[in-house]
Amino acid sequence: MTAIQKKIVVDEQGNPQEVIIPWAQFCELMEELGGDLDAEAAEDLRATRTDWGAGKKDSFTPLSEI
Repeated sequence: MTAIQKKIVVDEQGNPQEVIIPWAQFCELMEELGGDLDAEAAEDLRATRTDWGAGKKDSFTPLSEI
């Protein structure tokens, strides 16, 4: 897991309200979590996961062969 540099913003009672992280780390997290995918790419990924779970592995190329 990536160590996240952060600043925690609290309200008058000391309760956490927001977290501020560096932009570069935010971009890295979004990429790692798939948050940077457009709607079409996200749908393709969901379909791929469905095919894989259904045992339709003939439509996949193993990473070792790429």
